[in-house]
Amino acid sequence: MSQLSQALTEVEEKLNSLIEEVQRLLPYVKSLEDENARLKRELCALPEKERSRVIANAEHLQGVAHDNLERLYREGFHVCHLHFGQPLEEGDCLFCMGFLRKD
Repeated sequence: MSQLSQALTEVEEKLNSLIEEVQRLLPYVKSLEDENARLKRELCALPEKERSRVIANAEHLQGVAHDNLERLYREGFHVCHLHFGQPLEEGDCLFCMGFLRKD
């Protein structure tokens, strides 16, 4: 088998593996989408005063979570999905910095 044929076979195997992983994730994504739709319906059904309180509380919790992630990063730990919780080796991590800038 030539090197090119072998490389193509390896790429095909990796693609098949990725397709299988996507197939495994699809039911989970569907359940998350269903839950999101249900929660939106529940939120819309609340009276305006209660809805405002729920939204304000969610925004507050997001701010607290973001602050905690920033603190962890300053303490020398990754907060990106690639290396979450691992100690920073050298300098800044572009993935962490990009994640923390998403506001």
